[in-house]
Amino acid sequence: MKNPTSQNSLLFPSVSIKSLSHYFGKGTNKRRILDSISMKIYPGEVVILTGPSGCGKTTLLTLIGALRKVQSGDLNVLGTELQGSRRRERQKLRCQIGMIFQGHNLLAFLTSEQNVQMGSDLLNGYSYSERRAQARQCLRDVGLEDELNKLPHDLSGGQKQRVAIARALAARPQLLLADEPTAALDSSTGREVVNLLKKLSKEKACAVLMVTHDPRILDVADRVLKMEDGRINPAI
Repeated sequence: MKNPTSQNSLLFPSVSIKSLSHYFGKGTNKRRILDSISMKIYPGEVVILTGPSGCGKTTLLTLIGALRKVQSGDLNVLGTELQGSRRRERQKLRCQIGMIFQGHNLLAFLTSEQNVQMGSDLLNGYSYSERRAQARQCLRDVGLEDELNKLPHDLSGGQKQRVAIARALAARPQLLLADEPTAALDSSTGREVVNLLKKLSKEKACAVLMVTHDPRILDVADRVLKMEDGRINPAI
């Protein structure tokens, strides 16, 4: 794997984390999920995070995605400090982040095209027809050009995941967070998807943080990090 330190030394990191800890529960039930994590992710960099289930990977993604409040430590995402941030600041930040989670969270009453256009609707300065064209292009990019008008209940699990990926890409994010993006995909489609994410990161200077248990896609990463017991081990 490449060492990005020198090539990114002049870039401002998309994600900067210092001594980040997080807890669930209270009193005697309080349990530490993240243990003083420090790391940086730079524009155009693909970082893959591996580790056993329950070690804190998804919790870290949701904190970076401004879906949880920071309890302890410093977390700066795309220039926004999330420690002590206001709700409005987090909402604004989320518009710049593409998120792909295992439960694709598609709206059941919208077609594939309409679900994806929810992403492109976040773009400022574009007409309705341009946002619609963007949604259709993203669906073509993930191989679903023939499924534009289908509702989620008419799609397979893998197709739903690809719609969710297309929706995240449609917003042209500066940071993409992906939790097991290939989990519901066959090996061929999974490879196409991660190659698409890699292409996005390089062409658009988009930082990508991807959680996966899939060893077949580790080669796309600039760095592979391993998490265990709420801590991140040195890069592989």
